Amino acid sequence: MKHPSQETLALHAGGDLGWMAGWKTAHHLAGCDECRDEVAAYSELREVVPELREIPEVPWNRLAAEMRANIRLGLSAGECVRESEPALRESPLFNGARTLVACASICAILLAAVVLERPGPVYASEPMVQATDQGILRRSGDQAFGLMHAGAQNVTYTVGAQGTLGARYVDPETGAMTMTKVYVE
Repeated sequence: MKHPSQETLALHAGGDLGWMAGWKTAHHLAGCDECRDEVAAYSELREVVPELREIPEVPWNRLAAEMRANIRLGLSAGECVRESEPALRESPLFNGARTLVACASICAILLAAVVLERPGPVYASEPMVQATDQGILRRSGDQAFGLMHAGAQNVTYTVGAQGTLGARYVDPETGAMTMTKVYVE
C-alpha cells in the first residue's frame, strides 16, 4: 500500500488540501492506522502552536519601494566609479600588432591552400598510351613504342575505357585507309 507523503498528511490535518486530494487522503486514512496517527500528531501540533496558523502582515509596498531605492543607489554608485571605456582603436583587442599578425596568418593560410591544391607533375610508372603529332605512343617506365603516321591528315582518334587508343587516317602515299589500335595491359 502506498502511503501519502508527510506534506499531504500535514495539509490534510489543517484542512488545506483540495477536494480531490482530500477525498483520496480520507479514503486512505479510513484503512491505515499509521497515517491516522500521523494526522492526529499534526492536528495536536497545530493546537499547541497557534501562531503558525496566521501569516504576519508584511508591508509589501514599503519593501518594494526600498528595493527600488537600493537598486537606483547601486546604479548611481556604479556610474561614479566606472572608468570610461577606451576607444575601439585604443583597445588592446584592436592594436596594430594584433591586426598585423591576423593579416599575416590569413595570407599564410591562403598561400598554403594554393601550394597544396596545385597539381604536381605526373610521372607515369604504369603503362600509358598517348596521341602525339607523329602518331600513337605507348610508354612504360623509361621505354616507349610508337606507331607513326607522319604526313597523314584528318586523323581521327578513338579512346576506349579499357585503356585503348586508336587512330584512323588515309595514308598519303598509298591512299589507303589505315587503322591502328594500341592496348595498355
